[in-house]
Amino acid sequence: MKSTARKIAIGCMIGTMTFAGQVGVAKAAERPIAGIDIVLNSFYENGENTNISIKEFLKTDLASEFKDIGIAQVTNYVNIRKKANEQSKILGKLYNNSAATILGKKGDWYRVKSGNVTGYIKADFLATGDTVEELAKTVGTKIATVNATTLKVRENPSLEARVLSLVPIGEELEVKKDKEDWIKVAYGNGGLGYVSADYVDIRTEFEEAISIEEEKARLAAQEAERRAQEERERNQTRSYSSSGSSSSSSSSSSSSSSSRKPSSSDSSNSSSTSSSTSSKSSLRDKVVSYALQFEGNPYVWGGTSLTRGADCSGFTQSVMKHFGIYIPRTSRSQAASGKTISMSNIQKGDLIFYSRNGVINHVAIYIGNGKVIGASSRREGIKIKTYNYRTPVKVVSYLG
Repeated sequence: MKSTARKIAIGCMIGTMTFAGQVGVAKAAERPIAGIDIVLNSFYENGENTNISIKEFLKTDLASEFKDIGIAQVTNYVNIRKKANEQSKILGKLYNNSAATILGKKGDWYRVKSGNVTGYIKADFLATGDTVEELAKTVGTKIATVNATTLKVRENPSLEARVLSLVPIGEELEVKKDKEDWIKVAYGNGGLGYVSADYVDIRTEFEEAISIEEEKARLAAQEAERRAQEERERNQTRSYSSSGSSSSSSSSSSSSSSSRKPSSSDSSNSSSTSSSTSSKSSLRDKVVSYALQFEGNPYVWGGTSLTRGADCSGFTQSVMKHFGIYIPRTSRSQAASGKTISMSNIQKGDLIFYSRNGVINHVAIYIGNGKVIGASSRREGIKIKTYNYRTPVKVVSYLG
């Protein structure tokens, strides 16, 4: 019971104030407000804690973040199988330094879940326990989620330092350095600054497994893009070769054109409607084809470069901008604009949005066949995934 109270206090003491029985979220927060007494009381009341420090006591809760995590330590990848034997069907692959949640153990096998794959991995191929905490420092990406209404980003780790930016609740910042009281983070368009550790929730993200279906879809998308690129190059070559002959025949074409009869107005209108529909479909294909060119490029928080690095909304904004479609900068703003459509009516090129704690914080481009492409994380970069690898909360179209 005491342990439960302590965990609840740690999760709730940050970012709230109580006045006359009402709870309000702290604004422009930088200092803790209440709740640490509950944690310390639990520490002092527990007689088993007499031989450990307060720091070690609190650390036991933090270390639990990795208690059910296994990280692949292999040359390339390890197969995730349907059953706990080497002859069982392969469901997916967990690449080196990627992580899985351990659900249980059966003999020499772990039952795990990673990404959209749930199955079995030979225990020999997974690092667990204290090793995971050490590996996480190098193969994981720390993300700080703001839990105060507005959080100040400062130039230095001090309350007297200049304020560089104000970050809203729910915003995710990549952690560059994790100190005891201050966190160095990346914000905005690649800027660096410090935020109070008391007003962010920190988690570690790892690369996850890829299912056999997802891998097939990725390879198919890459092959389709390769063929499309070859076709574009062939068309360009034909265009260059025909440009010379077109100029020599222009005079005869001009003279013969005067003898042609104009088409009827009904035919013209029908052709115009067909052309408009075809144009929209063609634009969607072009948007998807263009977005797929950047698969594998880096994720950079606050970035908008499709080659040097972009975050999720920077990626979608830059892809749309290429086609003269200008959309807002952040995922929440992008979700609030455009035309909201139902999931059942989604088409290629539409944007799918995801949320955490009720706040939209991620966006990706739908590419068809139940897949999306987006700038996922620093570890994953720009990557193709199934549309429901997280639960979608909204679909918006900017393509008509």
